[in-house]
Amino acid sequence: MKRRWIMAAVAALLGSFCLAQTPSTWKLATGYRAESFHTLNIMQFSRDVEQATAGQLLIQVHANNTLAKLNDISQAVQQGKAEAGETIMSSLAKDIAIAGADSVPFVVNSYKDAQRLWKLQRPGIEKHFTERGLKLLYAVPWPPQGLHSSKPVRGLADFKGTQMRTYNQTTLRIAEMLGAKPVDVAMVDVGQALTEGRMDNMITSALTGVENKVWGSIRYYYEINAWFPKNVVFVSSKAFEALRPEVRSTVLKAATDAEVRGWLASQALAMSATQELRKNGIRIERIPADLEQEVKRMGEKFSREWVRSVGNEANNIFVPYYLVQ
Repeated sequence: MKRRWIMAAVAALLGSFCLAQTPSTWKLATGYRAESFHTLNIMQFSRDVEQATAGQLLIQVHANNTLAKLNDISQAVQQGKAEAGETIMSSLAKDIAIAGADSVPFVVNSYKDAQRLWKLQRPGIEKHFTERGLKLLYAVPWPPQGLHSSKPVRGLADFKGTQMRTYNQTTLRIAEMLGAKPVDVAMVDVGQALTEGRMDNMITSALTGVENKVWGSIRYYYEINAWFPKNVVFVSSKAFEALRPEVRSTVLKAATDAEVRGWLASQALAMSATQELRKNGIRIERIPADLEQEVKRMGEKFSREWVRSVGNEANNIFVPYYLVQ
């Protein structure tokens, strides 16, 4: 009897040990291509977690909208269709208004400014994520948005009557404020629109210019750093809390590393893309000081409008942001 009791106890102990060692698996959905620097960063995050947890947490990355469409990913994670996901921050703005802070144009001028804005924005994003059963892991910006132009730009008058590519409400308003004619052109159609003479200028990143090989029509690129759109990576709170404490700590450490690595990768990519534009004959310039002041005033107007539309939470971001400038 005693022997059977000991054997049963050992079996139970071994069973508990095996159960504790059973790996957890997360499906992480992203709308971006596997070759995107954001996706490559997520894949490194996944490898770091697997290695640091000795295989106790496996993160399977599903890229290019294969698990859920980009704008549906946060909802998919909330509904349990995926444990984790990545989306562009602006896609959350209809549901979480302060997610639109980094898309307010002509406010952030550098990566340093963008990091400062993110530190002010992050507590509110974490609060809203928690309310929705989500856990924020990290955020990384795309390279900043610059001005591509077929002609030199020396002042506001140079935009009058030109055809400016627009793709959302913000770029439409910018075109109207500059006196340009808005032309709705999808990203995949940029090259064709330039070839056909349907657009003269656009605000988008140097990286986008390289990917679309705009040097056949675009002659100038102005580093106005109009805004730094960010991607955010998150996980279901339920999936996160199901992990053992030491595994949770490992995930958060890997997320911190991924954020640092991602910001550095974004900066490097911005520099290399700008160099590629220059290599292909595009002149890289800064806009004149007086025009820069006009652009700054536009940013102040956009930010005031955004704060009024969002309310107190927006003040928690932009008031301290402007106070330390």
